[in-house]
Amino acid sequence: MKRLLFSLSLLTSCIVAFSQQKEGTVVFERKINMYKMIQNEQMRSMMPEFRTSKHTLIFSDSISVFKLIPEDEAPDPFDGQGGGGGIMRMVSRFGGDGGDLYKNFGQTKSIQTQELGGKTFLIVDTIKPQPWKLSMETKQILGYNCHKATRKVPTPARMMSVFGRGGGAPPPSDTTKPAAPKEMEIVAWFADALISPVGPESYGQLPGVILELNVDNGATVFTAKEVKKTVDAKELKEPKKGKVVTQAEYAKLMQQMMSNFGGPGVQGTQFRRND
Repeated sequence: MKRLLFSLSLLTSCIVAFSQQKEGTVVFERKINMYKMIQNEQMRSMMPEFRTSKHTLIFSDSISVFKLIPEDEAPDPFDGQGGGGGIMRMVSRFGGDGGDLYKNFGQTKSIQTQELGGKTFLIVDTIKPQPWKLSMETKQILGYNCHKATRKVPTPARMMSVFGRGGGAPPPSDTTKPAAPKEMEIVAWFADALISPVGPESYGQLPGVILELNVDNGATVFTAKEVKKTVDAKELKEPKKGKVVTQAEYAKLMQQMMSNFGGPGVQGTQFRRND
């Protein structure tokens, strides 16, 4: 009897190990609620409420690359009358969508590829700890058993704070007492069978690949649409072409270019960044 139980236990372990996947490609749909980002009613009237895009997450057991899937032939939903297209083209020009994001968890290093002013920059940073709270709650996503994880982080400055004020409203005074920092909740669902600490954008460090992510109660939602078992090893190579800069150095360069592009009215513009 003991021998039978041992054999069944060994067989179960082999099946679990065989079913585990340590590399692959996930196709995500990202949905951004623009109305949560932009409070100005006039600006809202120029664009649809949601902006969607597709992305791929290519991963191994310790390396990942997250990139946008170009949709050159798709109509631009922000090219309607009233100037909405110009707004979003400006956001894209100054890095609103971001370039490829390379992460090496073994080296705790990330490299963001960005185009600015016709030049390529490699923004090098460290992968910072993300203290997730794991839950016993589970659900199925694309046939994978996924566990729920949550964490709360300080609410970042909205992508374009200048759009949050009504027309003609003066900027806040330097003597204004700063508001207490607010928090937003991030909900992730990660797959047990996909053994890699990766996820979309800067999110990850869970015991499985994130297949669904909800930031700030629907402000940004990532949903996996397909999981492939194949991966191109060339796609996981560390980027080398471009000028290496830090986050602070790149932010300064971007601020300088935006000031030259838009004048004083754009100098207060801030871009949303995930930590």
